[in-house]
Amino acid sequence: MIHVRTAQGSWLLPPYRAGYMPAGTAHQIRVSGALSGWSLLLQPSICRRLPETPRVLGISEVLRALVQRAASWSPFHALSQEQTRIVAVILDELRLAPHESLHLPIPSDARVERIARAILHEPTIERSIDQWAELGALSARNLRRLIQAETGLSFARWRQQAILIHALERLASGEAVNSVADAMGYASPSNFIAMFKRAFGQSPARYFQSHSQPPVNELNRE
Repeated sequence: MIHVRTAQGSWLLPPYRAGYMPAGTAHQIRVSGALSGWSLLLQPSICRRLPETPRVLGISEVLRALVQRAASWSPFHALSQEQTRIVAVILDELRLAPHESLHLPIPSDARVERIARAILHEPTIERSIDQWAELGALSARNLRRLIQAETGLSFARWRQQAILIHALERLASGEAVNSVADAMGYASPSNFIAMFKRAFGQSPARYFQSHSQPPVNELNRE
Protein backbone atom coordinates (compact mmCIF):
# COMPACT_ATOMS: atom_id res chain seq x y z
CA MET A 1 0.00 0.00 0.00
CA ILE A 2 1.36 3.42 -0.99
CA HIS A 3 -0.18 6.63 0.38
CA VAL A 4 0.68 9.70 -1.69
CA ARG A 5 -0.03 13.19 -0.36
CA THR A 6 0.08 16.44 -2.29
CA ALA A 7 -1.17 19.95 -1.53
CA GLN A 8 -4.40 19.05 -3.39
CA GLY A 9 -5.19 15.82 -1.55
CA SER A 10 -4.30 12.23 -0.81
CA TRP A 11 -4.19 9.26 -3.18
CA LEU A 12 -4.22 5.67 -2.00
CA LEU A 13 -2.39 3.13 -4.11
CA PRO A 14 -3.29 -0.45 -3.07
CA PRO A 15 -1.54 -3.55 -4.42
CA TYR A 16 -2.00 -4.35 -8.10
CA ARG A 17 -2.69 -0.73 -9.08
CA ALA A 18 -0.58 1.94 -10.77
CA GLY A 19 -0.09 5.49 -9.57
CA TYR A 20 0.56 8.33 -12.00
CA MET A 21 2.33 11.49 -10.81
CA PRO A 22 2.65 14.40 -13.27
CA ALA A 23 5.87 16.36 -13.64
CA GLY A 24 6.63 19.01 -11.05
CA THR A 25 4.08 17.80 -8.48
CA ALA A 26 5.53 18.01 -4.97
CA HIS A 27 4.46 14.93 -3.05
CA GLN A 28 5.13 12.76 -0.03
CA ILE A 29 4.96 8.97 -0.08
CA ARG A 30 4.33 6.58 2.80
CA VAL A 31 4.59 2.82 2.25
CA SER A 32 2.73 0.22 4.32
CA GLY A 33 3.88 -3.38 4.03
CA ALA A 34 6.42 -4.87 1.64
CA LEU A 35 7.01 -2.99 -1.61
CA SER A 36 7.30 -4.88 -4.89
CA GLY A 37 7.03 -3.62 -8.45
CA TRP A 38 8.51 -0.98 -10.74
CA SER A 39 8.81 2.77 -11.11
CA LEU A 40 8.55 4.01 -14.69
CA LEU A 41 10.11 7.41 -15.39
CA LEU A 42 8.72 9.24 -18.44
CA GLN A 43 10.06 12.37 -20.08
CA PRO A 44 7.49 15.21 -19.88
CA SER A 45 7.83 15.84 -23.63
CA ILE A 46 6.07 12.53 -24.42
CA CYS A 47 3.32 12.90 -21.80
CA ARG A 48 1.25 15.76 -23.22
CA ARG A 49 -1.85 13.57 -23.61
CA LEU A 50 -1.64 12.07 -20.12
CA PRO A 51 -3.52 13.44 -17.07
CA GLU A 52 -2.43 16.72 -15.50
CA THR A 53 -3.27 15.56 -11.96
CA PRO A 54 -2.21 12.48 -9.95
CA ARG A 55 -4.29 9.39 -10.59
CA VAL A 56 -4.72 5.81 -9.39
CA LEU A 57 -5.05 3.56 -12.43
CA GLY A 58 -6.17 0.02 -13.03
CA ILE A 59 -3.49 -2.15 -14.64
CA SER A 60 -4.27 -4.10 -17.79
CA GLU A 61 -2.39 -7.28 -18.62
CA VAL A 62 -0.95 -5.45 -21.64
CA LEU A 63 0.40 -2.61 -19.51
CA ARG A 64 1.82 -5.03 -16.95
CA ALA A 65 3.66 -7.01 -19.64
CA LEU A 66 5.01 -3.92 -21.42
CA VAL A 67 6.32 -2.31 -18.24
CA GLN A 68 7.95 -5.58 -17.24
CA ARG A 69 9.65 -5.62 -20.65
CA ALA A 70 10.76 -1.99 -20.33
CA ALA A 71 12.24 -2.68 -16.89
CA SER A 72 14.86 -4.88 -18.56
CA TRP A 73 16.16 -2.12 -20.85
CA SER A 74 19.58 -0.64 -20.26
CA PRO A 75 19.46 2.99 -19.07
CA PHE A 76 22.78 3.65 -20.83
CA HIS A 77 21.61 3.15 -24.41
CA ALA A 78 19.23 5.08 -26.66
CA LEU A 79 15.93 3.38 -27.39
CA SER A 80 15.72 1.21 -30.47
CA GLN A 81 12.87 1.54 -32.96
CA GLU A 82 11.22 -1.52 -31.42
CA GLN A 83 11.52 -0.04 -27.92
CA THR A 84 10.13 3.29 -29.09
CA ARG A 85 7.04 1.52 -30.41
CA ILE A 86 6.61 -0.22 -27.04
CA VAL A 87 6.79 3.16 -25.29
CA ALA A 88 4.02 4.47 -27.56
CA VAL A 89 1.76 1.57 -26.57
CA ILE A 90 2.57 2.10 -22.87
CA LEU A 91 1.45 5.73 -23.23
CA ASP A 92 -1.77 4.60 -24.90
CA GLU A 93 -2.43 2.10 -22.10
CA LEU A 94 -1.85 4.79 -19.46
CA ARG A 95 -4.14 7.22 -21.26
CA LEU A 96 -6.94 4.67 -21.58
CA ALA A 97 -6.52 3.01 -18.16
CA PRO A 98 -9.57 3.18 -15.87
CA HIS A 99 -9.30 5.67 -13.01
CA GLU A 100 -10.02 4.35 -9.53
CA SER A 101 -11.76 6.48 -6.87
CA LEU A 102 -9.00 6.37 -4.25
CA HIS A 103 -8.54 10.12 -3.94
CA LEU A 104 -9.29 12.20 -0.86
CA PRO A 105 -9.32 15.91 -1.85
CA ILE A 106 -8.01 18.47 0.64
CA PRO A 107 -10.15 21.64 0.99
CA SER A 108 -8.41 24.92 0.12
CA ASP A 109 -10.26 27.02 2.71
CA ALA A 110 -7.76 27.37 5.60
CA ARG A 111 -10.38 26.73 8.27
CA VAL A 112 -11.71 23.56 6.66
CA GLU A 113 -8.19 22.41 5.78
CA ARG A 114 -7.27 22.61 9.47
CA ILE A 115 -10.17 20.31 10.28
CA ALA A 116 -9.32 17.94 7.40
CA ARG A 117 -5.68 17.64 8.52
CA ALA A 118 -6.82 16.92 12.09
CA ILE A 119 -9.09 14.13 10.83
CA LEU A 120 -6.30 12.63 8.74
CA HIS A 121 -4.01 12.71 11.77
CA GLU A 122 -6.58 10.93 13.97
CA PRO A 123 -9.29 9.55 11.65
CA THR A 124 -10.87 7.25 14.24
CA ILE A 125 -11.29 9.77 17.06
CA GLU A 126 -14.94 10.19 18.07
CA ARG A 127 -16.15 13.77 17.73
CA SER A 128 -19.45 15.27 16.68
CA ILE A 129 -19.57 17.54 13.64
CA ASP A 130 -20.01 20.48 16.01
CA GLN A 131 -16.78 19.55 17.78
CA TRP A 132 -14.93 19.20 14.49
CA ALA A 133 -16.29 22.57 13.36
CA GLU A 134 -14.94 24.22 16.53
CA LEU A 135 -11.39 23.36 15.41
CA GLY A 136 -11.82 25.66 12.44
CA ALA A 137 -13.86 28.29 14.27
CA LEU A 138 -16.85 27.41 12.08
CA SER A 139 -20.43 26.45 12.62
CA ALA A 140 -21.41 22.90 11.70
CA ARG A 141 -23.60 24.30 8.94
CA ASN A 142 -20.71 26.23 7.37
CA LEU A 143 -18.43 23.20 7.66
CA ARG A 144 -20.94 21.06 5.77
CA ARG A 145 -21.42 23.73 3.11
CA LEU A 146 -17.72 24.48 2.56
CA ILE A 147 -16.47 20.90 2.43
CA GLN A 148 -19.21 19.96 -0.05
CA ALA A 149 -18.39 22.97 -2.23
CA GLU A 150 -14.62 22.37 -2.19
CA THR A 151 -14.38 18.59 -2.39
CA GLY A 152 -17.71 17.47 -3.84
CA LEU A 153 -18.21 15.21 -0.80
CA SER A 154 -20.42 15.61 2.23
CA PHE A 155 -18.64 15.89 5.56
CA ALA A 156 -19.75 12.37 6.55
CA ARG A 157 -18.57 10.93 3.23
CA TRP A 158 -15.23 12.74 3.40
CA ARG A 159 -14.57 11.46 6.91
CA GLN A 160 -15.60 7.94 5.88
CA GLN A 161 -13.06 8.09 3.04
CA ALA A 162 -10.37 9.20 5.50
CA ILE A 163 -11.22 6.29 7.80
CA LEU A 164 -11.17 3.89 4.84
CA ILE A 165 -7.70 5.07 3.82
CA HIS A 166 -6.49 4.52 7.38
CA ALA A 167 -8.07 1.06 7.45
CA LEU A 168 -6.48 0.05 4.16
CA GLU A 169 -3.04 1.07 5.40
CA ARG A 170 -3.44 -1.02 8.56
CA LEU A 171 -4.68 -4.03 6.59
CA ALA A 172 -1.77 -3.68 4.16
CA SER A 173 0.60 -3.80 7.14
CA GLY A 174 -0.78 -7.22 8.07
CA GLU A 175 -3.12 -6.23 10.89
CA ALA A 176 -6.07 -8.60 11.40
CA VAL A 177 -9.49 -7.59 10.10
CA ASN A 178 -10.99 -7.99 13.59
CA SER A 179 -8.45 -5.58 15.05
CA VAL A 180 -8.90 -3.01 12.27
CA ALA A 181 -12.69 -3.20 12.52
CA ASP A 182 -12.52 -2.56 16.26
CA ALA A 183 -10.08 0.35 15.83
CA MET A 184 -12.32 1.91 13.18
CA GLY A 185 -15.25 1.87 15.61
CA TYR A 186 -17.37 -0.81 13.91
CA ALA A 187 -19.68 -2.87 16.11
CA SER A 188 -18.50 -6.12 14.52
CA PRO A 189 -16.01 -7.33 11.87
CA SER A 190 -18.94 -8.28 9.63
CA ASN A 191 -20.14 -4.66 9.58
CA PHE A 192 -16.65 -3.52 8.60
CA ILE A 193 -16.37 -6.18 5.88
CA ALA A 194 -19.77 -5.12 4.49
CA MET A 195 -18.56 -1.49 4.27
CA PHE A 196 -15.33 -2.63 2.62
CA LYS A 197 -17.26 -4.63 0.02
CA ARG A 198 -19.45 -1.60 -0.79
CA ALA A 199 -16.35 0.52 -1.34
CA PHE A 200 -14.19 -1.97 -3.25
CA GLY A 201 -16.46 -4.78 -4.40
CA GLN A 202 -14.43 -7.41 -2.50
CA SER A 203 -13.77 -8.55 1.03
CA PRO A 204 -10.44 -7.47 2.60
CA ALA A 205 -9.07 -11.00 2.26
CA ARG A 206 -9.76 -11.14 -1.48
CA TYR A 207 -8.62 -7.57 -2.02
CA PHE A 208 -5.16 -8.32 -0.63
CA GLN A 209 -4.79 -11.86 -1.91
CA SER A 210 -1.62 -12.76 -3.77
CA HIS A 211 -1.49 -12.46 -7.55
CA SER A 212 0.61 -14.57 -9.84
CA GLN A 213 2.46 -11.53 -11.22
CA PRO A 214 4.01 -8.61 -9.31
CA PRO A 215 2.26 -5.22 -9.51
CA VAL A 216 3.36 -1.95 -11.00
CA ASN A 217 3.45 0.15 -7.85
CA GLU A 218 4.17 3.60 -9.20
CA LEU A 219 4.45 5.28 -12.57
CA ASN A 220 6.28 8.54 -12.05
CA ARG A 221 6.85 11.32 -14.58
CA GLU A 222 9.74 13.69 -13.90
